[in-house]
Amino acid sequence: MNVVVLIKQVPDTTDVRIDRETNTLIREGVPSIINPFDMYAIEEALRVREGVGEGTVTVMSMGPPQVDAALREALALGVDRAVLLSDRAFAGSDTWATSYTLAAGLRKLEDYDLVLCGKQAIDGDTAQVGPGVAQFLGIPQVTYARKLTIESGSTATVERMLEDGYDVVRVPLPAVVTVVKEINEPRLPSLKGKMKARKAEITVWGPGDLEVDEEELGLDGSPTRVVRVFAPEARSGGTIFEGEVEDTVESLVRELVPVLKGEI
Repeated sequence: MNVVVLIKQVPDTTDVRIDRETNTLIREGVPSIINPFDMYAIEEALRVREGVGEGTVTVMSMGPPQVDAALREALALGVDRAVLLSDRAFAGSDTWATSYTLAAGLRKLEDYDLVLCGKQAIDGDTAQVGPGVAQFLGIPQVTYARKLTIESGSTATVERMLEDGYDVVRVPLPAVVTVVKEINEPRLPSLKGKMKARKAEITVWGPGDLEVDEEELGLDGSPTRVVRVFAPEARSGGTIFEGEVEDTVESLVRELVPVLKGEI
């Protein structure tokens, strides 16, 4: 069972700075971490490998060279291999271009049975990349997984978390599964793992290593744009009605009637 985990390095701070020319995040000089939801995906991949008793776990990410640190952190946890898609051509990618590029990386890997990733990244909260990758690859997808069971080498059963419970989905492999934090408890790296990760070789691929249309990459290949970034206007406090219930209801109605009539 060969599992690939798609991870993203995100800013470890609330002090996010924006490039006013491109309206993209400025990542240089900002402390970074592995996207927290992706940590659960890494843990689940390791558990799948341990449960099956064979196979490999590969982590893949797209980003600047500094993402090397996140990949080594994943290797320290017990991941077998790390791949970084890194090139100036990838800069400024929206979720569409990111999904397209990651899917191309997976095609180059070829040998994978399952693709895992966190339900969303905390710096964008779109939850679009996992499903987007599945769409570009033409394979099934299951989102918001809280439990994953590999029934055989060709089928998986997934419990999907819903607002009012969960449903159970059986899916043929290969497939993309996005996970929520309820699925497991991530482990900590061992000293041996850290030492091994420090010496590990990270595979780096650029556009020339992938079968891609370069017009579909990066900012130029992104159909969505951040047109403007601004802080929301401060809102004044609401009106508080105090007193007996009958009196406060009458006061509230008097306030609401003009609004409902469109006079305010």
